[in-house]
Amino acid sequence: MPSFDIVSQVDMQEVDNAVNNVLKEVQTRYDFRGITTELTLNRKDKVLNLHTGDEMKIRAVREMLISHCMRRKVDPKVLEFGQEEPTSGGTLKQQIKIREGIDKDNAKKIVKLIKDQKLKKIQAAIQDEQVRVTGKQLDDLQTVIQMLNSKDLELPLQFVNMKN
Repeated sequence: MPSFDIVSQVDMQEVDNAVNNVLKEVQTRYDFRGITTELTLNRKDKVLNLHTGDEMKIRAVREMLISHCMRRKVDPKVLEFGQEEPTSGGTLKQQIKIREGIDKDNAKKIVKLIKDQKLKKIQAAIQDEQVRVTGKQLDDLQTVIQMLNSKDLELPLQFVNMKN
């Protein structure tokens, strides 16, 4: 039976490249002169730590990060911006989490969307941080992919392991 997996993955090398590009841009921008701005990537925990002068600078770095991620074909929906916190030096810091994998709530939402299509002989099963879709015909599976691409979900989806 044909099947495929629905996953949400992030290319951490592309995120690293986007972070490096943001840091280069910060060094050349006039409004960041004389202000220490740090943006570090913790690959293991999938967290970015931003430390800069004030709220306006955090907003500017956030916009630069989103635009550089889009240029590197990393969907900005994977970035989860935390609260801005003041530090002892009068600056601000912010933690940005990188979401990878499909959590249980979104997996249930995806399964419900697939079942609402009322396609015969299509099953969707949640497996860890992915959803496996199986069916009798390849055309039905392609219909499911098109339907999910047309929906505006809060995380980017990739369709992998298409087996015939």
